[in-house]
Amino acid sequence: MNNIVKQLQRRILVLDGAMGTMIQRHKLEEEDFRGERFKEHDSSLKGNNDLLSLTRPDIIKDIHRAYYAAGADIAETNTFSSTIIAQADYNLESAVYDLNYQSAKIAKEVAQEFSEKEPNKPRFVAGSIGPTNRTASISPDVNNPGFRAISFEELAEAYKDQAKGLLDGGVDVFLVETVFDTLNAKAALFAIAELQEEEGTDIPVMVSGTITDASGRTLSGQTTKAFLISLEHMPLLSVGLNCALGAKELRQYLQVLDKESNFFISAHPNAGLPNEFGEYDETPEMMATQIKDFLEEGLVNIIGGCCGTTPEHISAIAELASNYEPRKLLENA
Repeated sequence: MNNIVKQLQRRILVLDGAMGTMIQRHKLEEEDFRGERFKEHDSSLKGNNDLLSLTRPDIIKDIHRAYYAAGADIAETNTFSSTIIAQADYNLESAVYDLNYQSAKIAKEVAQEFSEKEPNKPRFVAGSIGPTNRTASISPDVNNPGFRAISFEELAEAYKDQAKGLLDGGVDVFLVETVFDTLNAKAALFAIAELQEEEGTDIPVMVSGTITDASGRTLSGQTTKAFLISLEHMPLLSVGLNCALGAKELRQYLQVLDKESNFFISAHPNAGLPNEFGEYDETPEMMATQIKDFLEEGLVNIIGGCCGTTPEHISAIAELASNYEPRKLLENA
């Protein structure tokens, strides 16, 4: 833990960019996702990107390498959907531990490779823990507002299974990200705390929420300040925002975190807002120009990219970030 904290005190750390964007470049087919292990699986697996850590680890390794080479200090594991909840869509609940363990192991191997080459710039691995495709706070049935598709206990159990695989695979930090429902995030944090107590570990935890639209709220209705208040009782390494918005739109919400939080602050925005085809048009130069405002204002300690970002985006961001001091923690918080 001390290692990443020391680095954060010295400089702005750079998080990697989108995994899915890079995977799409390979134009993979069903057989790539199946590999030998899942050759006879009873349902379609195409599009289950997390599965590639088991069936095409070469691709995932190359993506991590590309981001580290571009200047990333932290790479996220390929585990955004590696819970029994999300993998149930593919009838792959039984593979969840392996998905997380192998994804963490792959990323750690590449991180060590780069850390050995550049000891003055150690690389870290963040275990990516996504929100799942269920929400604990909102009913999916407009005719039955009291209905919930999942319980806190079910979420916590699923997150604990995921965190165990990530921990055993060697992650340096847990990243509970793209939080659209804070109750889901609380279940993840509860599970991580329980696991850490059982295992006798103290791996730092990052949390990153998602402001879903111009209303400035998460999907479950919280403002940025309310989101922070809901979580600040936890001993977090950082709190931040990612996805849904581009850097330009995210700035005002980072200003709220900067004013109110005594955690390190992270941001990994999309490459702008999606166009009518669901694609992201912002070039690395365009995105870096907007992120420059974050850096000049001293808003962040960790900066990276989400949907639509590539190693080219991360390279531009890393080069820019190297010229600025990290955000200072509040002295009287």
